[in-house]
Amino acid sequence: MEPKKNDIAGLSQILVSPMNGVRKKPVHSLSFDVEEHFQVSAFWSEARRCQWDQLESRVESNTKRITDILAQNNTRATFFVLGWVAERHPSLVKDLASEGHEIASHGYGHELVSAQTPDQFRRDVRKAKSILEDLTGKPIIGYRAPSFSITTETLWALSILVEEGHLYDSSIYERFRRFNRAVGHETHYSIDTSADRIVEVSPSTLKVCGVQLPVAGGGYFRLFPYAASRMFLRQLEKRGVQLVMYVHPWEIDPDQPRMKGPLLSRFRHYINLHKTADRLKCLLHDFRFAPIREVIGLMTRMCRERAGALGRR
Repeated sequence: MEPKKNDIAGLSQILVSPMNGVRKKPVHSLSFDVEEHFQVSAFWSEARRCQWDQLESRVESNTKRITDILAQNNTRATFFVLGWVAERHPSLVKDLASEGHEIASHGYGHELVSAQTPDQFRRDVRKAKSILEDLTGKPIIGYRAPSFSITTETLWALSILVEEGHLYDSSIYERFRRFNRAVGHETHYSIDTSADRIVEVSPSTLKVCGVQLPVAGGGYFRLFPYAASRMFLRQLEKRGVQLVMYVHPWEIDPDQPRMKGPLLSRFRHYINLHKTADRLKCLLHDFRFAPIREVIGLMTRMCRERAGALGRR
């Protein structure tokens, strides 16, 4: 039986074979935010920003380790690549694309959207998109803000993303959603902006004891025992929710140089780095993943027309 197609999603539905009735795993989204270990917002300072080119780069080797794990599990994913990283490691971006992974944008300078004016944000987005498109030869349609910094206070950024040619955003957590959705779906929905409609792909969250927890990856994936993460994700899956997972390459690197910073920031950044790679392998065994652009489908007429227009540029 073919999966039912709707405007945004369809591939995550559980399929049943007419021959033997075997239920296949639903397809979820897996993504990686490709940035250096010293670029995380929790350790941000103007002084450290000026040192970026002098600090040890580990992003290429860490990302290669991730792609090796993915290859061993026949899985492709979405890589939100920072423009700054792409400039310095162009072969990394080309290799990711040649291996069939989706390349999307993480902006250029890893500055929070809330710390930028609309004009600054537009320049950052445009610069990153141009770098990535030059390297891949393909339109870049997805974007994720540093530290998921598109919130109710920075929704103006969505119209700029549309104007700059992006078809989907993956920056808004469930706890920040305050709009009328054009499509009823737990994690994939569309938002009307002043420019046009954009698809929002929210990282997965689950309400636990009255608290909405970001259970989709990052610090929580390292903080919780894997058994707990799997239980949370299974709960969402049973409800028919498409999971939207994310990990950073530096999260599989326990040997990265330690940075000075607030105690809480150091705890959140360094906890269980030595366990992340094995947890990622377990995740790939227990769930089925694909790049975001494939999972959400992007089947609406609007998306098809705009993607065609981008390809003709």
